[in-house]
Amino acid sequence: MVKKVIRNQIFEAKLELGKERRKLLNNAIIEKLYNSSFYKEANHIMVYVSFGSEINTHDFIKESLKKGKRISVPVTFPDSKEIKPSELLDFDELEIGFYNILTPKDESIRFIDPNEIDLIIVPGVAFDRKGYRIGYGGGYYDRFLSSYPDIIKLSIAYDLQLIDEVPRKDHDIPVDFIITEKEVIKCSH
Repeated sequence: MVKKVIRNQIFEAKLELGKERRKLLNNAIIEKLYNSSFYKEANHIMVYVSFGSEINTHDFIKESLKKGKRISVPVTFPDSKEIKPSELLDFDELEIGFYNILTPKDESIRFIDPNEIDLIIVPGVAFDRKGYRIGYGGGYYDRFLSSYPDIIKLSIAYDLQLIDEVPRKDHDIPVDFIITEKEVIKCSH
């Protein structure tokens, strides 16, 4: 119940920013990501395809492909509550899928060995400075990340998405870094 309340509060706070302010902050956050050593040193990045009021990753994906980065996006398997990374060669390979999130078309799915990934950009609704996050409630990312502890895990978020402490369970996997419009946080989990 507590997570649901936090999700609603963060969602409302993001809406209150307004579309123009969100776009401005979004651009500042993505610029910080481009300038980070995590991004510069990564050859293969797994990134969520944004929807709703999430930090927009669509242009980030397109630009990263232009820059020669290998990009994978998650393919969701609702029955087993799993995600698997599929390499994306062009943004046009995506179509509306599960949860109304853009996902690779069947003919464009190219599953890759997750050990090829250097950096995972993990979505979330709220975060604390220890790197724990509130996602959307399915546990998909925690299950996936638990199998690949050595890959750098980074989240991008508006500063307003930071809270004092995220309620967590033993199976929750924290991210290593969070980039907001104000700072780059090295998480202390």
